[in-house]
Amino acid sequence: MVHPEQQQQHNAGPDPGHDLGLGIDAGGTQTRWALAAAGGRIVAEGAVPGLSALQMGSSEGREVVQATFGAIARAVLAHGRPTRVRAGLTGFGGDGEQLQRWLGELLGLAPGAVSFSSDIEIAYLASFAPGEGYLVYAGTGSIGAFIDAQGGFHRAGGRGVVLDDGGGGFWIAREALRHIWRLEDERPGAWESSPMAHAVFQHVGGADWSFSRQFIYGRERGEVGKLAIAVAATAERDPAAAAILREAGRELARLAQALTSRFGPRPVALAGRAAELHPAIVETMRAALPPGTTLSQTGMRAHYAAARLAADPARLPHQDAARATHHTA
Repeated sequence: MVHPEQQQQHNAGPDPGHDLGLGIDAGGTQTRWALAAAGGRIVAEGAVPGLSALQMGSSEGREVVQATFGAIARAVLAHGRPTRVRAGLTGFGGDGEQLQRWLGELLGLAPGAVSFSSDIEIAYLASFAPGEGYLVYAGTGSIGAFIDAQGGFHRAGGRGVVLDDGGGGFWIAREALRHIWRLEDERPGAWESSPMAHAVFQHVGGADWSFSRQFIYGRERGEVGKLAIAVAATAERDPAAAAILREAGRELARLAQALTSRFGPRPVALAGRAAELHPAIVETMRAALPPGTTLSQTGMRAHYAAARLAADPARLPHQDAARATHHTA
């Protein structure tokens, strides 16, 4: 099997005098890793293709997971051997024994030194202390998350792209394709006057239905989610694209509202690459939240947070995170 292509960026050389913590943030589009020294300094980082715990359900998927772990291990060991690993994995349901063993063997660590959790738990701790606020994350999928003061994890949404994941990259891509093809049902050739349709068809490979069919049903969800970039790029020229992005903002606001209705008013942090596609998403989300709600769009990096947790488990990574922008609804 061909190993996933490695893409690396390095901050500084590791300090051999300190323990290193390895953090991994595995999402549908990309898997990012970082090494942190004691005190939270990031000494190296890199990225490989996306990864999901759902891949463990097939032999082919397990081979991909092992190959991706191998790519991470080779890149990491070029900078130093970590003493602990904290990994956030999309789709993780709590059974990490096999994953711990695989990654531990590749890094020369005992399985007990490797900890797996949901990628959203890591993202939450990068934004808030437990009990402090609500995280709405929009990547390939979407989810609202709250970790209470006792450490209990509560969610809204995040049930996968087949059921929902409103406002995420896959959802935006699906809504664009749905809009385009419904118009084609009614007025064949309508796509020719749509900037969004031109961008979408260029991305999927052609204007014939066979290209869209193969794209939406034959690609991994992370690859489908990347189509949202093309949709957002046409929002200033195509009202249909702008409407989809505004609806994405309302979908993300719904996640925060669901948590607020259950646990009371708290600040809301919005994170994830889909949320950064266009200002209309966060603007619409802000307008849809209850008056007085504090909304911050974070620039947090979950792989940094995971690395800092691994390097110093007693330190909450949100203490190092910078909030990018703050708004009050």
